[in-house]
Order: sequence, then structure tokens, then C-alpha cells
Amino acid sequence: MKLISGVLIAILCGAPAPAQFTEGSWKTDRGKRTIELSELVKGGPPKDGIRSIDQPRFVPAGSVDWLSPSELVITVRAAEEVRAYPLRILMWHELVNDRFAGLPILVSYCPLCNSAIVFDRRLGESVLEFGVSGMLRNSDMVMYDRESDSLWQQITGDGIVGIHAGRQLTQIPSQTISFGEFARNYPEGSVLSRETGFNHDYGRNPYRGYEFSDRPIMPVRQTRRTALRPMERLVVLRDGKGYRAWPMKMLAAARVLETERNGEKIVIFHSSDGASPVDNTDMSKSRGVGTVGVFRAEVDGVRLRFQEKKGAIEDRESGSVWAVSGRSSGGPRKGQMLQPVEHGVYFAFAWLAFEPDTRIVGEIP
Repeated sequence: MKLISGVLIAILCGAPAPAQFTEGSWKTDRGKRTIELSELVKGGPPKDGIRSIDQPRFVPAGSVDWLSPSELVITVRAAEEVRAYPLRILMWHELVNDRFAGLPILVSYCPLCNSAIVFDRRLGESVLEFGVSGMLRNSDMVMYDRESDSLWQQITGDGIVGIHAGRQLTQIPSQTISFGEFARNYPEGSVLSRETGFNHDYGRNPYRGYEFSDRPIMPVRQTRRTALRPMERLVVLRDGKGYRAWPMKMLAAARVLETERNGEKIVIFHSSDGASPVDNTDMSKSRGVGTVGVFRAEVDGVRLRFQEKKGAIEDRESGSVWAVSGRSSGGPRKGQMLQPVEHGVYFAFAWLAFEPDTRIVGEIP
């Protein structure tokens, strides 16, 4: 076991998964898989030891007085409807099986990898419901669907063991922003309620100091060698058949970055708002880590170009001011929205363990 430049590159020991299958009732077809079962390790709790939220309730954003402005929420929006899923709740449940704008969705969060991803729960003719398996792979949560007990990798949406091995869930564009940003931009929005039917100390972080530590706390078989800290945040975009990533600190320095993806104009906004969910035991007192928004750089078919001006992000065409949420907060385009682009913000060690060929912008090969 060895650390080079603060990044894990060697195998960490962990208990093999076959023993985990004996805990609880499993009907998984283990003969169909895309990985070796030895890659799976026990995460601690058994199957459904971390309970998913399957009947979520929501409250108006304006009625929420139990979230600090700096705490992070996963947001999804469609037309005029928008919802927020606080990480202080997802910390203890990791999965929410929900329906949003008529679509069955899965809101997922793995605190060990900083992977907050929303998926479409439809697979062919079926609508799947997901639970937490109690297993990890490269420190990332392994989910299972309750129809077939197939195992799924949360950070990629890949089916890895069972009849759905080799298939992939469709990612839905989402964004993780501060609750203060959400409340300002979506006062009409709704927030996942603390009335979950479970008794948890929502707002307490069980992973004190994790974000700024020097190594993962759970087994990682391998990850690409890089000068980045293991818990450095990477903003990742699918680019052609591969992936491109920007270190969060690069985006913090730029505030706004314009790029292309498959010939399409893309813009990335950065905000300093937003605190780490895995720093202080009291999540409301954690250190800041910032947030991003990734959008198509056009509105109503009009190509927009952006710049930072006097601490704000403006488009050059109209001088309208834009928030990290993708909503214009001032100027001729006030109230208009940019279309979100699917992306992820992950700890470097986690993403590079699964996609080691990712091109990191600014990194010398």
C-alpha cells in the first residue's frame, strides 16, 4: 500500500463480497456479471441497512427553516417545476425513488465519492425500484434493483452483477447547489421533507474531516496516478466516447468557462457558495467548497457568450446577470433559464478509479 502525491495508487485490502451475499435474502444471478465478485467489499450495513426513501414527501422552499444557506441540495427541474433533495437527508438514505414531472427518477448520493446523480428508473418496459446493497466497489455505493436483485454501480449507472449486467441507467441532468442559491432562484420550488418515516439526526455528518483528508477510508483497488489530492473535486463531462474533467480550483479561479462538447457550445459557471457535506460534524458549519452549473450556451436559439464583470456573470449580448443555477437574475433576460447539461462533481480518486482515461484539463500527461 502506497501514497504518491497524496493519491492512492495501490490496492487497499477489503473483505470479499461473496460473504456479503449471505447477509439478507438475495436472488441475484451471479453467473451474469461484468466484474469479478472479489471487487465488491462490505460497506458495513447489510442489504437495506441504509434505507432508501420510497415515499418522499415535499414542503415549500419558503417554509424550510432547518437548512442553512450554505448546505448543499441536489436539484432537478422540468419546465416550471423544480425540486431540491438536501444532502443532510441523503447522507442517511443515499437513494430516493421518486416521480418527477411524470418521470420515475432515482436521486442518488454516495458521500464517500461525492457522487450526487439522478437517473431515469425506466429500463425497457420496466420501472425499477432501487435499494442500497450494503456493498461497495472502489469506495462507491453499489445499488440493487428490487425486481431482480441485480447490482448497479452508482457513480456510472452500470449494471454489474445479475440479469441487468452490461446495461446502463440513463442519467438525468441535475445540479448540486447551496440551499441559499436554490431558495433565491426557486422560491416556488419544493424541498424533500424531513418527515421520512425514519428517525435520523439529519444535519449530522458521520464522516468528520473526510473532504480534506489525505486518503479514502474504504477500499480502492486502483486509481490513476495524478498530482491531485484524492478528495480534489473534479467536474466531469462526457465528451465524445470519453470524458473531460476540470479541477474545481481551476473553475473557481475562472468563475465562468466557455467550451464545446461534440460541437455544442457549453458554459460552466462557478459559485463560491456551498459547504462540504463531509467536513464538520455539524453540516451547517462545514468549510466552503463551491458549486458549479453546466449549461448549453443559448436561450431561445440565441447563442450567448459570458463574462465575469464586477463579481457577477453576465452575457455579452444583453448584459443580463446569471446565477450558478442557470437562471437570469437581472437584465433583459431576467427569469429566463439556461438548459442544464448532464455532468458530475466527484472526488478525483473515485472518478479516476472507474474512468482512468479521463482527460483532465490543465494536467500535463
